[in-house]
This record gives sequence, C-alpha cells and structure tokens, in this order.
Amino acid sequence: MGFKSGDDRKRLAAEALADFERAYSLSASDDEKAYLLSSLGKTAFEAGQPDKARDYATRMLKSATDRKKDWNTGNAIHQGNLILGRLTFQQGDFAGAKSSLHAAGKTPGSPQLDSFGPNMTLARDFLERGETKAVLEYFELCGKFWKPGKDRLDNWSKTVKAGKIPEFGANLNY
Repeated sequence: MGFKSGDDRKRLAAEALADFERAYSLSASDDEKAYLLSSLGKTAFEAGQPDKARDYATRMLKSATDRKKDWNTGNAIHQGNLILGRLTFQQGDFAGAKSSLHAAGKTPGSPQLDSFGPNMTLARDFLERGETKAVLEYFELCGKFWKPGKDRLDNWSKTVKAGKIPEFGANLNY
C-alpha cells in the first residue's frame, strides 16, 4: 500500500483494514488490541472510511489516558491526534486540525518516536496550503522528544522559512 496511490492505494488499504479488524477481533488481550489501534486508524483513513478512522483514533487517545505508563502511550497520543487532525483538515476545519497537530507534537515520545521521529503527513498538508506557523510550532514540539532528529528538524525549519516544502522521506510513513 505504501508505494501505491489513488484507487490502488485505497483498495489495498481496505483489504488491509479488513485484516487488521480480524486481528483485532481475535486478540486475546487488551494490550494486543491497544497496539493494533494505530494500524487500524491509519489504514481506515487511507481506505476512505472516516467514521472508522475517527473511532479508532478516539480509542487510541482513550488508551493513552488509561495506560499512561505503557511504552506505546506516546505513539497513541501522536497517531490518534494526527488521524483526528487529518480528518478535520479534510473537512476544512483548519483551526481544529492545527490543534490536533500541536496535540500530536505534545506526546511524551516513545521508543519509536524518539528514534525514528514523528509523522509529517499533516504538517505537509498544511505546508501545501501555505500554512507555515503551525508547522514550525509542531517542529519545535517534536524537538522535545526527537533528540536525534534535531538537525533534521532544524533543516526542515530552514526549508519552510524559505517558502519550500521539505522532503520528509520516511517520516511521511511512520
């Protein structure tokens, strides 16, 4: 799915969503279910199923509240808010999407976020719309947990301030 676009991507996302939903229904523990929510939410969004994406994102955020000491809490906060932000962005609620972008950046981090960094899809959406302030603030928030990515965040900030959109690479997929 990651290398496809358009209808192919949407079809593959729908197939993957069905598989993730089966895995979720077969999961024996709350931990397993909580860890699948990110895949469910992102895949539902890509499959063009906003109600399911919203539901899974909301469950992620509830899981983060209920499981504050879990290693995945930061991922749940980050991904849940980004999915909600992308949904509100699609609806034209840019103030709501900015709020979600910043909430995603306020994650405490996680082993994955601290190493590989944050997802930049919603940031890119804002930049394509010419909105830079919210994205620069997001970069600043991400710098609090993504210490190894400081140079990359600094370079992205310079690119944005120059009126361009950075090449986010794999950070569009995490």
